Amino acid sequence: MIIPIKKIFFILLIMLLTLAGFFVFKPRIIELAFKKTPTPEPEKQIELIFVGDIMLDRGVEYMVEKYGQNDFNFPFLNIAEDLKKADLTIANLESQISDQGKDMGSIYSFRAPVKAMNGLLFSGIDIVSLANNHALDYGSQALRDSLARLIDNNIAPIGAGDEFQAFSPTIKTVGQTRIAFFAYTDQLPLSARAKDKNFGVAIINQYNLPRIKQDISLAKQLTDIVVISLHWGVEYAAEPNDSQIALAKELVDAGADLIIGHHPHVIQRYEKYQNSYIFYSLGNFIFDQGFSDETLEGVIVKVIIKDKKIETAFSLKVILNEFFQPELATH
Repeated sequence: MIIPIKKIFFILLIMLLTLAGFFVFKPRIIELAFKKTPTPEPEKQIELIFVGDIMLDRGVEYMVEKYGQNDFNFPFLNIAEDLKKADLTIANLESQISDQGKDMGSIYSFRAPVKAMNGLLFSGIDIVSLANNHALDYGSQALRDSLARLIDNNIAPIGAGDEFQAFSPTIKTVGQTRIAFFAYTDQLPLSARAKDKNFGVAIINQYNLPRIKQDISLAKQLTDIVVISLHWGVEYAAEPNDSQIALAKELVDAGADLIIGHHPHVIQRYEKYQNSYIFYSLGNFIFDQGFSDETLEGVIVKVIIKDKKIETAFSLKVILNEFFQPELATH
């Protein structure tokens, strides 16, 4: 039987297309068959450092001018490299950095010169709590100016501003871990509270505690770790009081993973409650209280985070020298 030429041509065309398809598609099939999903690398551990009270006015400024060639790096010279090793460094700033406002008449009024910002930048400080009893020493004008200067220098202020700023958390993402930071104080009258658009601080008391606990609970749902900075307690007291202990546990029950306390100007103990850490007072970090050994020492707290949880937290002692410069204790 003679096969028509057209039919032969058609058969050859089909064979050619089939062969072409084999070479075109086979490598892709082989590639898919042997392709493996890469194993995700474990997230490296995250380190946070917290320091106590920083005050860059009065005697500290005097030492900077007399011995530090008017350079505000001077107070941080012996500790800056240790602070810079952390992924985030957080402090309590007791002196607004501003050239505005006027002394409101407190027995102790602090306001650091604008150039003091250089010291915070030099030491690698990322977040400062302004929720303390010296936030309004030079009025809301100085507070507003200080907030703006900190933000312009990529240092996040927490616990102060208008009501939304003061009571909202600052959220930082390090690697894949989201951390929420709140700051409150119970050391100012209610008139100093941030209210609506009026600048002030985040005051914590029995009346707004339910709202604050709701804020903490919500932040815990939206982030991995919640940190509370608290300016509280009694100055120079060696131990926290019962109301502090009770408040700390309420905040932990609401969702706080870590509570960092300051204001007493001396070191107080820490404890672990549930799976959270409570440091009642870190003591002084940079302050001109040279009248006792206790006020010339403090601790820095190191927090190690792994797999989006706090793996451990511990304190390291610092000693302030005669120039009010902190350095890690050798023993």
